[in-house]
Formats: sequence, structure tokens, C-alpha cells
Amino acid sequence: MTAQGPRSRRSGHRTAVLVAVLLLAGAAAGIAWDPFTAAAGRDGAASAAAPRTPGPSARPDHGGETPAPPSPAAPAPSAAPARPAAGPLPFDLPAPAVLRSGDAGRRLVFAHYFPPYPLSLDNASAEDDYYTRHYLDPRGENGRHQRYGGLLRDRPPPVPPKGGDWEYANLRQEVRTARDAGIDGFTLDLLSLSGKNRERAELLMKAAHAVDPAFKVMLMPDMTSLDTDDPAVLADALAALGGNPAAHRLDDGRLVVSPFKAEQKGADWWRRVLDLLQSRHGVRTALVPLFLDLGANADAFAPISHGFSEWGSRSHTGQEGAADDVRRAHAKGRIWMQPVSVQDARPNQGIYDEAGNTATLRSTWTHAIEDGADWVQLTTWNDYSESSQFAPSEHNGHAYLDLASYYLTRFKTGGWPPIVRDTLYLTGRTQFAAAAPAGGQSLLMSLRKGSAPARDTVEVLSFLTEPATVRAAVGPTAREHPAPAGVHAELLPLRPGTSAAEAVRGGRTTARVELPYAADDRVPVQDLQYHAATSGRPR
Repeated sequence: MTAQGPRSRRSGHRTAVLVAVLLLAGAAAGIAWDPFTAAAGRDGAASAAAPRTPGPSARPDHGGETPAPPSPAAPAPSAAPARPAAGPLPFDLPAPAVLRSGDAGRRLVFAHYFPPYPLSLDNASAEDDYYTRHYLDPRGENGRHQRYGGLLRDRPPPVPPKGGDWEYANLRQEVRTARDAGIDGFTLDLLSLSGKNRERAELLMKAAHAVDPAFKVMLMPDMTSLDTDDPAVLADALAALGGNPAAHRLDDGRLVVSPFKAEQKGADWWRRVLDLLQSRHGVRTALVPLFLDLGANADAFAPISHGFSEWGSRSHTGQEGAADDVRRAHAKGRIWMQPVSVQDARPNQGIYDEAGNTATLRSTWTHAIEDGADWVQLTTWNDYSESSQFAPSEHNGHAYLDLASYYLTRFKTGGWPPIVRDTLYLTGRTQFAAAAPAGGQSLLMSLRKGSAPARDTVEVLSFLTEPATVRAAVGPTAREHPAPAGVHAELLPLRPGTSAAEAVRGGRTTARVELPYAADDRVPVQDLQYHAATSGRPR
């Protein structure tokens, strides 16, 4: 089995005990060294709080980060702070019924589903499944990925082998995970009109309806991959898939179709597709084209479109045009679906964007919220070949999805949810950006044009009910900083070794997180994704 080829668009060791691992520097010197009580400030760290991303007339040379959302008022401090209530999130996520009703129900959040990377490809155990043997191993698939060190750097969390229809069961699990995070549905990347990816697409739609009839699946024909130039062929396929009850339709019954790189075919070609859907199948359609070049195509597509979208930049300094895109869509009376992303690193294409830890995630969400987007698309749910996944993964756990739940709650409800549990998120790479892999990899990733400069940082993103001291250790280096109530990002220089952080208030540790994948300057393959961990979900 092989995955669909790449589109034009687009491990370290777990430690057993946090403090024991971080005694490394002191042990080497023959002393007991506690990273959380060692003298702080040995190495200075830059705060991630910086001026708001500037508008299009003020592109930064080196790029600032969008600040975290406003902090809620801190409750009055008490002499003995209570231990935070149990729960994985720093806030209480509203129930799906709340997020789907009233104004919240009109602001939809989708996640881009990429069929080649489901939870399991072969129903085998994790130590010997297809991901392990062929996608993560540079020698996999008869060495076809050796030039770039393996197809993937991360994978879905391993699932145990199942009896019966295991693929269907796994797809239902993915739908539940997305639904439980507050996501309204998937945008389904239609890579082909036959074969395994098409079969998986149909099975996903069946799974979505079985798990939650309100979970939507928006059809997204991928025009960089589909092998037909015949509008009738595509119209027939969309009508067949659109007959599934999970297919996303507007309140007036129109089937929503959102082609990826719609400009691959002209507006006249798409007009023929829509006409055939109506005349041959009786299907009225709401077209929401996703462009790689919005400016060059918006005018031509406006007469046949319900809305617009684009794939967007994956660098935290590439978001300055987002507000103009929303205004352009709304000026034409069209809705806007805003791309929200974590990061992008593609070994098999030799490119990556500097995401700036969680800066890209926070910036893209902030633009969706403040610029007035109607819908959001998380790009992506599970494209592990781009390292762009929001879905839980082996190296990131639920961290990025949990952060998305916080921002989508604000996007949908109009108010920042109160922080009720101290929670820390820790992100960092396992290698320095300039590290030269020693495993024979010949194709190396380089920064995409327009990206922010590469940086070597660990970020502590704190969600606190009250001000606290955050003590962090990156390899042998320890420091502490005061963190306010609310959301705060702090950067520390990357150092070899593992990283950890804890929030301390009134002499009590209220949250503790460890990033167990050690950073090193000597690595076998290049891996420029940011790994993540959260104190809300112990590994």
C-alpha cells in the first residue's frame, strides 16, 4: 500500500520521570541539580508577546507575533489556592449543541481531512505497522523515501488492531475526536474518483453520519490531483457523494462544493459542472472555491460562487493580507472561509515554513476572529506529510487540537471562555534549524520564500487562573518568569536535552508539563516540525 503522491501545494526518547531527566547537568558535575530551583536567568529569553501583526502597509523585516487574546480579570488571590479541578482543557468547552445553535452555529469550523493518512493503514500493531515500517523509516517502500529521510516525521497515535470492519471503526473514532473538540465537520480532500482514497472518502462520510448526524462533510475536489478534464465526470462523482446524508448543505438545501485550487480550471469550466449537477442530477450547488491566488481569480469566480477561501501562509509573519481577503469576499457579497494552521514542513518537497512555535496557530486564529471570517478551515486535520496536523499525533498528543478548541470557542460564541484550570503548553523542535543530518539524507528542507527566518526556541504557553511563577528548564538551562492570569507566551533558547515547565503559586505546583523528545545538534534525519505537549493530558 502506498499513499497518494504529494500535491503541489502543499524521535526522541520518552523519559520516565520529569525531574530525573532534568538532573542531567548536575549529575555530570557530581551534584544534585534541580532545574526548578536552580538560579533562573542564566540564559536570557525573549517573550513571545510582541506588537500585533501589522497591516499590509507595514510588513515587518523579521516578523512579530500576534499577541495572545486579552486576559480575563484575575480572581482575588487566596492564602491557599485550591488545586485545579480535573480536566484536559484550561476552560470548559461548551457542549456541541451550544456551539451549533444561534450565532455560534452559523460560524462553522471545519478540519481538512486527507484520506491517505487514517489512524491505521493495515490494522497491525504499532511496532510493525505500515507507518512504522514504510513511512517513518527512510528505508521503507524499497527506499523510495530515503533521499529525504522518510516520508513522515510523525504519525497518528497508534491504535490496537481491531476485529470486524476496523477501517470503519477507526474513521468513527476520528469523527468523535473532531466533534468532541468542537469542530463542526471535515472538508474532505477528494484526491481521486476511484481507488482506495475514493473508497475511504465514502466510508468517512458513512462514519460521520453514524457518529453524529449533525457532523458535516464538505466535498473538496482536489484539482491538483484529479485526473479528469470532463465536467460531466466530476459532476457525476459529486452528485453521488453529495447524496450521502453527511454531505454539507446550506439551510436552503444547496450542496456545498469547495474545490482545492479551483483556478486549475477556469470559471467557465466550473459553471458547466454546476449546470450539469442541476440539469442531470437535480442538485443545486453552493460553490466555495479555494484559491492559491485569490486576487487573480475572485472577479471571474464571483458570479458563480457562494464564498471564497484560500490555503494561506503557514508562517507567523505571512498573515498580514488576511483582513484584505475577508473584505474582498464580503464586498462581493460572498462568505469567507479562513485558513487556520499550525505549521508546515515537507521533507519530500524540501521546503518548510517557520511557524514560530505556536505563533502561526495563534495568529491565524486571531485573524479569523478579528477580521470577521464566516467559516474556518483547519489546514489540516491529518496531512502528516506536511506536518500540518491538528489531529492528535504521536509526537504532539492533543496539544494543538486542545488549543484549537479554545480559539474556536471564541470564534463561535463571540467571547473568550473563562480559564478555570492552570494549563501549560510546551513546544519546541528536536533539533536546531541548521542541524545537518548524519543519516545520508540528500534532500534537505529549506525555508519557503516569504517565511519568517528560522529560529531555535522553546515556547511556554501558559493559561492561568491567577498570576503565577512559571519555572522552565531547557536542557541544562533553567529560568523562571512571572506569568499573568490569562494567556501568556514566553520564549526560551533551544538547548540540547529535554524541556519541562511548571506553574507555581503559593508554594504549590498547579501545572507541570514535559516535552519528552530530546533536542540534539546531531541527528539522523532532518525534522523541522515543532513537537508539543500539554500539562492537561499526561503522556
